[in-house]
Amino acid sequence: MADSGEPESGAAYFGAEVRAWRTERDMSQRELGKEAQYGQQYVAKVEAGERLASPEFADACDAVFGTPGMFARLRKRAAQRAYPGWFVPYVRLEQRASTILAYNPNLITGMLQTEAYAHAVFRKRRPRDEPQVIAEEVARRLRRRQVMESASPPLLWVILDESTLLRRVGGSEVMREQLEYLLEVAGSPHIVLQVLALGSGAAASHLPFYVLRFGDEEPDVLYVENPVSGQVIDFPEIVKDANVMYDRLRADALSPAESLVLIRKAMTEWNS
Repeated sequence: MADSGEPESGAAYFGAEVRAWRTERDMSQRELGKEAQYGQQYVAKVEAGERLASPEFADACDAVFGTPGMFARLRKRAAQRAYPGWFVPYVRLEQRASTILAYNPNLITGMLQTEAYAHAVFRKRRPRDEPQVIAEEVARRLRRRQVMESASPPLLWVILDESTLLRRVGGSEVMREQLEYLLEVAGSPHIVLQVLALGSGAAASHLPFYVLRFGDEEPDVLYVENPVSGQVIDFPEIVKDANVMYDRLRADALSPAESLVLIRKAMTEWNS
């Protein structure tokens, strides 16, 4: 929930509406699940916003509550903004930042992933999810590109470990397309790419992180993730250390021109 008490994610909005209608009808989660042909645990997770309901569950809610198409339409809108609740604060900051400093030693940075690459990443992470769920995750990731397509885009500075160019994600064709896309976006005056070569020694950080800057309007913030959630940190000393760490990574990385040569070489090898 946001500080206002309103749900932050699309899944939470949908779940809150299901809970309101279920309560108004004096039904238990178990009773709703039985009517909708879903388990009580599934209903509980939907209402808590822990997962976005399936289209079939939305249709079942319309049938149970007598609301023709309402839950189906709500679910469609929720899918368009159903970032996990813990990721919403970062997305909002990303949309306002004047500079985004991104470092990823494991995968191509999310905002620069192609559709096929992102699909492979999400499918590997959650192999049991329905195809439509994966498709919606991919669509939300691609929608983050809109930040760079605005009238006044931020400066996006990305440092990638060389291993991200060599790791097979989704197959050779997917990798070739992904590296080709990196070369394409590197032509933008708003995007700088650097590669941290394997021969550069121990990296200043072995974990991904982002630093967002807002000019003189407000202090920088740091964003970090663990396997299950993410956190925005604004404690000045920690953010200062992150900025120094990023400067060290930039100093160790290849120049932007040298980085593009290496990306092009890796792309050629994926073609062979």
